Amino acid sequence: MNENLFTSFTTPTMIGLPVVVIIIMFPSIFFPSPNRLVNNRLISIQQWLVQLMSKQMLSIHNNKGQIWALMLMSLILFIGSTNLLGLLPHSFTPTTQLSMNLGMAIPLWAGTILTGFRHKTKASLAHFLPQGTPVLLIPMLVIIETISLFIQPMALAVRLTANITAGHLLIHLIGGATLALMNISTTTALITFIILILLTILEFAVALIQAYVFTLLVSLYLHDNT
Repeated sequence: MNENLFTSFTTPTMIGLPVVVIIIMFPSIFFPSPNRLVNNRLISIQQWLVQLMSKQMLSIHNNKGQIWALMLMSLILFIGSTNLLGLLPHSFTPTTQLSMNLGMAIPLWAGTILTGFRHKTKASLAHFLPQGTPVLLIPMLVIIETISLFIQPMALAVRLTANITAGHLLIHLIGGATLALMNISTTTALITFIILILLTILEFAVALIQAYVFTLLVSLYLHDNT
């Protein structure tokens, strides 16, 4: 009970060396490459889910946007599996680190923007100044649109970090309250435990939803620039 509330968010180390890279690579073992003529049920379910997500993500894209299909599918699988593994006891969730989420968001956002300026230069520049804007509002509007453009990767990273961190904190707090109430009131502790189970189920959904939202927003940024 005396454990620091934010201990689970600190970067784990082994012999004084950070092991974040190993943890980040760990989810890849859950998505093995099929090497049989007839796949087992797990591989078949994985392939069905990937095909379902790819159809939904890429239905709005043209041929240039569909080139990003492998990257988008890898992104949603990586974020989703990392979020789910972080719900295990005594585990570490890399997506609770704002630095890592920014490391994913900024290159992807920059790639979509550079793609837009390369293939749709006029349309990309037109976003800074909508048609029919009064002359007096042009400088202010250009500044506002520029700021909103550069806020996009920050919004991606902060949204993912805040949602995953908030869920972990709630589970930690309610779990601690359940242990404390066991010696005071068994009935209240049971009610709190039921709330904890429901919250854990909700966090499983949030872990998958946030992976989908992050990838979907990147896909929409790509659609606007291809």
